[in-house]
Amino acid sequence: MDDRVKITTDAVASASSAPRRRRRHSWLAGLAAAAVLVGAVAAWWRLSVPSPVRYTTVAVTRGAVTQTATATGTVNPVLTIIVGSYVSGVIQSLFCDYNSEVKSGQVCAKIDPRPFQATLDQYSAQLLRDRAVLGAARMDLARYQGLAAQNAIARQQAEDQAYAVQQDEATVKLDEALVEGAKLNLQYTDIISPVDGTVISRNVSQGQTVASSLQTPTLFLIGTDLTKLEVDTNVSESDVGGIKEGDPATFTVDAYPNRVFHGTVAQVRLSPQTVQNVVTYDAVTNVDNGDLALKPGMTASMQIVLAQRNDVLRVPDQALRYVPGGLAGAHPTEGGPSQVWVLRAGASVAATVTTGLDDGTFTEIVAGDLRIGDQIIIAEDRSSQGGGFGLPQPRL
Repeated sequence: MDDRVKITTDAVASASSAPRRRRRHSWLAGLAAAAVLVGAVAAWWRLSVPSPVRYTTVAVTRGAVTQTATATGTVNPVLTIIVGSYVSGVIQSLFCDYNSEVKSGQVCAKIDPRPFQATLDQYSAQLLRDRAVLGAARMDLARYQGLAAQNAIARQQAEDQAYAVQQDEATVKLDEALVEGAKLNLQYTDIISPVDGTVISRNVSQGQTVASSLQTPTLFLIGTDLTKLEVDTNVSESDVGGIKEGDPATFTVDAYPNRVFHGTVAQVRLSPQTVQNVVTYDAVTNVDNGDLALKPGMTASMQIVLAQRNDVLRVPDQALRYVPGGLAGAHPTEGGPSQVWVLRAGASVAATVTTGLDDGTFTEIVAGDLRIGDQIIIAEDRSSQGGGFGLPQPRL
């Protein structure tokens, strides 16, 4: 009986503790749901309240806006003379070398003249002989004409002698021409500089045989007055329309990377040069080389000034391409006024401006509500909201 009472008591205790457990579990579930709700409300609050936007700005300045065309060219003498040989032979002597300063008429090389002297002597002797024959024929013609006048001989004999004299005269003229040609060839054995200048290259050595039968060989290359040079640049057809004679130009060469050389466009040649369907034109720029720093053949990186505005109000090009976040479609229309955004009192304010010359880095401001020192917005940082920089957008 005691065992039955104990079992009954345990059952009653167990039945009375079950509602308490169910109430405790329900309370814990409610507490967890409340915590999730509070977290969601806090997250919504953080997302709904915007954080401050950080702007990247630059100041409005005054300065030069220069529009240029970029090209690559080669430094050359204004006039380059190719000195060759008219006759063939062996180089007997050399009197000029690389970098030699030469004068007009100066002998730079000598071809062995002996074969040409021998030819001249031969034609000269032949001329003397034929002149003697002509003299004797003329004397015979005078005698025959006298006898024919006295009817001592037939008139036909006198006429035949006159024809023989004409033949001898033609032979003498041919001999004279051969002698003159031999004299010229003998003179051509002296390789002479036709201008004052500097020897840029020498393509022959003493003892070398030159042959001029098919093509005149180049012996020397002489540049005239290396204090005055020119740069031949290949300008693309998209830029050539803006280049004209008298435009200023600047360039650098690898030999002097920290020095800027100045020149003036002297000519834009009409002859096109087409390489792999790319058309370029030769723009010639004159350069003063008084200190002889520039050497023929150097590669020049040229910038030709197409247009320039000095001491003007200017802004970076990024400022004209910037659009604040959320203002889609706020681009300036083509042909209409442009718009920039100015940071004033911590807020971005739109300013309408009229633009002028654009050099790819800065744009001239012709009119608008801008002053020197105004902070122009070029980008913004919204990274705290999961966004990024307001990147410059292409101008329409």
